[in-house]
Amino acid sequence: MAILRADEIRGMSIEEMVERLKEFRAELARTRATAAAGGSLENPARIKELKRAIARILTIMKEKQKGGA
Repeated sequence: MAILRADEIRGMSIEEMVERLKEFRAELARTRATAAAGGSLENPARIKELKRAIARILTIMKEKQKGGA
């Protein structure tokens, strides 16, 4: 679910991006809490995927706000 390509994000409205950003940040917090508590993660690479998806969304949001896209 976290894997979003840049063209998919660019097709979203700002409101949709904000909503996805909230979802990804909440999932990242839950995943990090599980890992910190010593629990085993189903997919340890998920943390990296979530961080990258969040960064992509933030980057594209900045581009749109500056009028780049």
